[in-house]
Amino acid sequence: MNFDLSDEHILIKNTVRDFAEREVKPLAKQLDERGQFSVDLTRKMGELGLFGLYLPEKYGGQNSDVLSYIIAVEELARVDSSQAATLAAHNSLGIGPIYYYGNDKQKEHYLPMLCTGDALWAFGLTEPDAGSDSRGSKTFARLENGEWTINGSKIFITNGASSVAMGATVQAVSGNIEGKKEFSAIIVDRGTAGFTQIPMHGKMMWRASDTAELYFDDCRVPEENLLGQRGQGSKIMLSTLDNGRLSIGAMGLGLAQGALEMAVKYSKERKQFGKPISTFQAIAFRIADMATKVETARNLLYKACWLKDSGRVFGKEAAMAKYYCSEIAKSVADDAVQIHGGYGLMKDYDIERFYRDQRLLQIGEGTSEIQKLVIARKILE
Repeated sequence: MNFDLSDEHILIKNTVRDFAEREVKPLAKQLDERGQFSVDLTRKMGELGLFGLYLPEKYGGQNSDVLSYIIAVEELARVDSSQAATLAAHNSLGIGPIYYYGNDKQKEHYLPMLCTGDALWAFGLTEPDAGSDSRGSKTFARLENGEWTINGSKIFITNGASSVAMGATVQAVSGNIEGKKEFSAIIVDRGTAGFTQIPMHGKMMWRASDTAELYFDDCRVPEENLLGQRGQGSKIMLSTLDNGRLSIGAMGLGLAQGALEMAVKYSKERKQFGKPISTFQAIAFRIADMATKVETARNLLYKACWLKDSGRVFGKEAAMAKYYCSEIAKSVADDAVQIHGGYGLMKDYDIERFYRDQRLLQIGEGTSEIQKLVIARKILE
């Protein structure tokens, strides 16, 4: 076994870390307070080549492996989860379905523009009554005279409503077969009549990311906007979530790493009873536990990426990584707040934002409970 990163991985890690420290960190607190999505930072991420990292160069990508992409998400999350969420959702949930299931015409039309940072794409799965139960979708699409007519709505959709949100891949009920719902995935472009994108505000976390409600009111798109085959929608969406679990794992890992570093720094500066609190065993042992969790999470996540990059089955490990990284982000952020004491509850300290941002990780792209269900099924099948 070789745990060393390649020269390419180290270059990506250092490049994104420098970008996050130099461009993102100075703005993170202000954007969070305003609940403001930054088009400028998104475009800068595009200029850095972070969108479509794993795509072939012919589509505008960097032809890198999955681990490179995961390292990029991790380094952004170490500084700000909102920007990491924009990157993770666009690459995994936005670009992923089109790249893996689109036909040549769809790939050539959409992928180049989705690698620039000037256009983001959304993943329309979650509905008001369909969260963990993805097959509970009520959004309906009827094919008639060469057009799909879509009616319904989606909620909590990342990258769905900003000025650079160019559309979404939508799961819809496209019919019934022997009494069972048939699901299909359909591409819907911004500006299509009957398609409305509404930003959601008042979030506790990821306040500088773009979260939206999507509405479809007799929204008509050409039949050729079908992604993959008719009836393949559920397969497309669930396999996309398999890939997305790696990026959410990276967000948890990066956030935990950032929280650990804050705790270490503060513990060396803060003095009580005439000594830095880092010299007290209670604090030192807590930091030791935090560091062990972060290291364990990194090894599990990177192994899942290695399996995918090696062309091997990785679904169980992806679920494990998403579950564990999300949970340790919660515990490490909580420990970091405890080490900061009362200051950790104040917005003047970044750990307050980290503590809020971690909470979505155990919910988004499959709850921790769903991950355990997936893991158990893989083991017991």
